[in-house]
Amino acid sequence: MRLLFVYSMINIRREEPLLSRNTFGIPATASVFVESDETAELVDFLRSLSDPHSAFVLGGGSNTLMVSDRLEVVIHPAMKRIEVIDEMDDHVLVRAGAGEVWDEFISWCVDRHYAGLENLSYIPGTVGACPIQNIGAYGAEAKDTVEAVETVEKETGQPITFSNLQCQFEYRDSLFKRKKGKYLITAVQFRLSKQFEPNVKYADLETKLLHNGPVTIKNVRQAVINVRRRKLPDPAEMGSAGSFFKNPTIDADKTKEIIQLYPQAPLYPVSLMYSKISAAWLIQQCGWKGVREGNAGTHSKQPLVIVNYGGATGKEILAFAQKIMDSVSQKFGISLEPEVNIV
Repeated sequence: MRLLFVYSMINIRREEPLLSRNTFGIPATASVFVESDETAELVDFLRSLSDPHSAFVLGGGSNTLMVSDRLEVVIHPAMKRIEVIDEMDDHVLVRAGAGEVWDEFISWCVDRHYAGLENLSYIPGTVGACPIQNIGAYGAEAKDTVEAVETVEKETGQPITFSNLQCQFEYRDSLFKRKKGKYLITAVQFRLSKQFEPNVKYADLETKLLHNGPVTIKNVRQAVINVRRRKLPDPAEMGSAGSFFKNPTIDADKTKEIIQLYPQAPLYPVSLMYSKISAAWLIQQCGWKGVREGNAGTHSKQPLVIVNYGGATGKEILAFAQKIMDSVSQKFGISLEPEVNIV
């Protein structure tokens, strides 16, 4: 690896290994890797490219499956500042740089009793990635607290701030995901409450909280961490990207069919016409829980998680995922959609 040049806080390197920069542990290389904690420097670099749109933005690599073994230009935004930009009687507005580690940011908020993000504890990745995926867990989603997302339009270098409504958040989706590669997120603003109201409707959280004492914001965070540690693989032992598939949305006719055939199926109404069904349940019903094929497989405790047992390529992981998708489609007539970003 050879350092091309460094000025101010920007680093530009050639032939940068990406193995340690994605949680799946997939071997890949960036022909050019750019890292900076200054928005202006990243804008200058983007303007120097003939095709800025093609530059791939990589945060913590926690929701990315690298199928290609080489990416031409990779940009890593490293902005790391947390600040309170407005404060009211009941709420506080907090701004966090895109390069902040997500769980460290939540820890910062919980320590100050700023509520709203505690159920999203222990999710890997960076702050800049959270609105793209509209990350969610245990009854909470990023959209519940995101006030605004600060971006740069990659082709023009123009700063654009999107309000919550303009982000067009949906289940594990957003404007930024649908317009893949168009924007570089530099910071996210969150509206958090000074009045903690616990969201512990999930049975796993209730069970853990029984052993953690009173229902405080810190105890809820710790309960979430304990549940995730129990259900998900240790990243030091095997690579993964957490949940690989979204929970499918099915219409009323399919919902009725599933209830008739599988009365115990986990279904969650989202409207009068649609329901969500657990992707993990569908996968397990097809016999994929704990299955390993070569270096790829599903986690023994959570079939929704595809893991790299060591040495798997992105293509191997994707081929294994496709077998699961085909199996669920054949048995249930339901299409699974990957949650991860495939590049």
